[in-house]
Amino acid sequence: MTAERALRTAAPHELLDAVRRVLVGEYGARSVELFMADYGLTVLQPMAPSRTAEVLPVHNSPAGRAFGAQEPFVEDVDGGAVRVHLPVTVRGDRLGVLSVTLPDADGVRDLLGELADIAEVLGHEVVVAERDTDVYLQARRKDRLTLAAEMQWQLLPGRSCSRPEYELGAQLEPAYAIHGDNFDWSATADHLTLYVTNGMGEGIEASLLTNLAINALRNARRAGIAIDDQAALADQAVYAHYRGRCYLSVLMFDFELASGRAKVVDAGSPQLLRLRDGVVERVTFEAQLPLGMFEETDYVAQEFRVEPGDRLVFVSDGVYAVASPRGEAYGDAALARAIMSTRLLPAAEVPRAILRELTGHRGQSVPKDDALVVCLDWHGR
Repeated sequence: MTAERALRTAAPHELLDAVRRVLVGEYGARSVELFMADYGLTVLQPMAPSRTAEVLPVHNSPAGRAFGAQEPFVEDVDGGAVRVHLPVTVRGDRLGVLSVTLPDADGVRDLLGELADIAEVLGHEVVVAERDTDVYLQARRKDRLTLAAEMQWQLLPGRSCSRPEYELGAQLEPAYAIHGDNFDWSATADHLTLYVTNGMGEGIEASLLTNLAINALRNARRAGIAIDDQAALADQAVYAHYRGRCYLSVLMFDFELASGRAKVVDAGSPQLLRLRDGVVERVTFEAQLPLGMFEETDYVAQEFRVEPGDRLVFVSDGVYAVASPRGEAYGDAALARAIMSTRLLPAAEVPRAILRELTGHRGQSVPKDDALVVCLDWHGR
């Protein structure tokens, strides 16, 4: 593919120029714009230096329709031309939208497959290029990130992921000033490991605590250690540094992809709700001590099973405990209603939708505490 060769030989910061040259030369494109989804998943930001393009809303624009549906969307423009909006996504992680204006609507439907392939290749190259340039990360910023938020977003694996066995989506708020909440996932041929964490404190201190704990968990996981011992080693690392002054709550899962069986360690406050056969219920486990509270805590993994068709929604205390202006906690009932109201959405869109409903309950746009939602749709093998 000409576009693939052009993208792989382009400088990391020149991917848009490279794909634009191919689309103009081979498809007669009048314009080519790349929009990156911002950290709050509210707008699509145009790539610099193309600041002639407008910032587009995710939820009320043709490009946003392509982003939300994860399918090409064709828009008629003046003079018989069409603008094709193509999702830029890598293994389920939704990065943005490539918008291509073509001079003639005739034959566009036959080209959608080729154009979608080009957008997919562009997404893969953007992910690789982010190791060597900041331009794509800068394009995602509607506002300036706090230093703590910068550290947290760099720690995350992505905001969504999909495989035949499952789909994952996650979102943090306040997106530009997050402190200590975090999520992490990793998959092999046979297992999916998922952590949902709720770190204590605010600002840089909360972010440093979370960074230490997550990297300790990853270090143990990458050494092939079982999930209960991962928790024990991370507990030791956090306690050795803070001596019990600071600690971190975590809910840990190790799913077996073939069977849906899972090992679980519940070490603190994150909560799990399950949607199965149209019914939402809270799933509880034996509570164990948060990581780093005491020296050399032993952790015991519990058994859990997920069935094809299950939707698991994980939330931090900044969701289920947040109070309304009248002092009413959000709680299980409101969460169940939010999960039911979003049951037709794909997993990648559920966290943002639940957080929008939470904003209405809270009565103010900016939360006082971190709010984290992770959604896992289980398909099984």
